[in-house]
Amino acid sequence: APLDGDCVIKCKAAVAWEPGKALSIEEVEVAPPKAHEVRIKIVASGVCHSDWAYLYDVAKMKPRPFPLILGHEGAGIVESVGPGVTKVSKGDKVIPLFLPQCGQCERCLSPKTNLCTKNWDKTQQGVLADGTSRITCKNQQIYQFIGISTFSEYTVVPEDNVTKIHPDAPLDKVCLLGCGVSTGYGAAVNTGKVESGSTCAVFGLGAVGLAAVMGCKAAGASRIIAVDINPDKSEIAKTFGATEFLNPKDHSKPIQEVLRKLTNGGVDFSLECVGNVGVMRAAVEACSPAGGICVIVGWIEVEELSLAPLDILLGRTLKGTYFGGWKSVDAVPRLVQDYMSGKLLLDEFVTHRLTLDQVNQAFDHMINGRSIRTVIEM
Repeated sequence: APLDGDCVIKCKAAVAWEPGKALSIEEVEVAPPKAHEVRIKIVASGVCHSDWAYLYDVAKMKPRPFPLILGHEGAGIVESVGPGVTKVSKGDKVIPLFLPQCGQCERCLSPKTNLCTKNWDKTQQGVLADGTSRITCKNQQIYQFIGISTFSEYTVVPEDNVTKIHPDAPLDKVCLLGCGVSTGYGAAVNTGKVESGSTCAVFGLGAVGLAAVMGCKAAGASRIIAVDINPDKSEIAKTFGATEFLNPKDHSKPIQEVLRKLTNGGVDFSLECVGNVGVMRAAVEACSPAGGICVIVGWIEVEELSLAPLDILLGRTLKGTYFGGWKSVDAVPRLVQDYMSGKLLLDEFVTHRLTLDQVNQAFDHMINGRSIRTVIEM
């Protein structure tokens, strides 16, 4: 019999054959892990707006190579490890990470950033360290989205792109810490450094925005104004700690003017969790010129953001955040513990559970505003 981890695994995956086309459930082959790689049996995967955007909103994103397996917010169990892997072993519960943490590069050694450079250029192109992916289908290489690909029953990731978590962690919940919840929560507590007693505005109440609301609450903000054009988001925002809800459609004046009026000149912290340049500008202008901080969390690649010099000149700060500023390998297991000890909400984000065969429905729920997070259970 072949040694564990030496064989190709045949399994199901949702393949994106070309942009703009629905995902197709296929049998794929997942190769054994090479040196410093880990093969993971994916148990659950969240469906993030970025997965949809790279498939359907290609005009606003830099092109990714196709065919592609999407999914980057997952949790699973180590099936086997390649030579030289020391950080995880077979049977460990893990969360794969699109943002690595090698612990050795200049950026990992700096407290100012979490943007580890290990294999970055490769995984952005959908391949691992050797320039190829580990997944094939119909004799074609299938690229791995950000090096991860959680819409597959098995995947292979570099060892610096995975972190071991608590053995009792419920994978169908903590998968959300692989992207959306960590990103929004960290945008408030790490990047924005929201202060106790402050006034905050959060724009966009998907999973990322609601996690930002939760972060503002955890930081002790006294007013948290949640902003969304979907009136159905009002109640759920309050579950996560919002004190007020504003729908821009209910106001004739631009929402930044409404907010400045409500807050005596502007909020202390504003967080844009949509990925829309118009909303980004509104978020900047909604925060106080006297030291207000605006954090851009929403993801968009090709459009331009325009600002008036006076938006910044008087003393506002505009910041960006990636994965909530967390050093991924170190932070995610701690966030899992925070969830398990009741400090962090996760269950409340999950509005739908579907199987891998139903993954296209998850996109449908998201785009029509019916879901916060759909979790795909393998």
